[in-house]
Amino acid sequence: MLALLAAPIGAVAQVPNDSPSAPVAVLPTILYNDQANLREATDSAQARLGQSVLRERLDALLPGQLRPFSLTDSLARSAEFRPLAGGVACGARVACSLAVARAAGARWAVLSKVSKTSNLIWLLTAQLIHVPDGKIVLDDSTELKGEPALMVKIGMRQFADRTARTVRAGGIATNFPRGEPTFP
Repeated sequence: MLALLAAPIGAVAQVPNDSPSAPVAVLPTILYNDQANLREATDSAQARLGQSVLRERLDALLPGQLRPFSLTDSLARSAEFRPLAGGVACGARVACSLAVARAAGARWAVLSKVSKTSNLIWLLTAQLIHVPDGKIVLDDSTELKGEPALMVKIGMRQFADRTARTVRAGGIATNFPRGEPTFP
């Protein structure tokens, strides 16, 4: 079962109209398992899987728009931005992520985190941030219940689809793939 706890149905967020082809920086996916009832060496595989799925999907949906992953990853680990992260991974802090995205020449920053609470319950949190003004346009939280790898794949694909729609719409976020809801 995949429970989506994102914006309410019909919710629309808007930022200044940006180019549908604006560059996007996808920061490394973070693993958070500090509060898990059981930490395992294999937990990091879920974050790596999530990062791979998110980046591959966005690359397919936004061809030519993603900043090189090697650049984004290297900037996120660099000593220059470490103070902005406050001792955690850069992608866990909006200020650090925005600085990395600016340095990479992106107008959008994508952050994602996979958190483990138990072997059967994981949480995916992900944001799409408009870099020029720092507005968080998408702020998704998805509870993943079931086989972790399958649920991480599904959750990341859904977030990637919403992200691509929002970027292509110049910053208008909607829960509806074709725009406006069809019910009154």
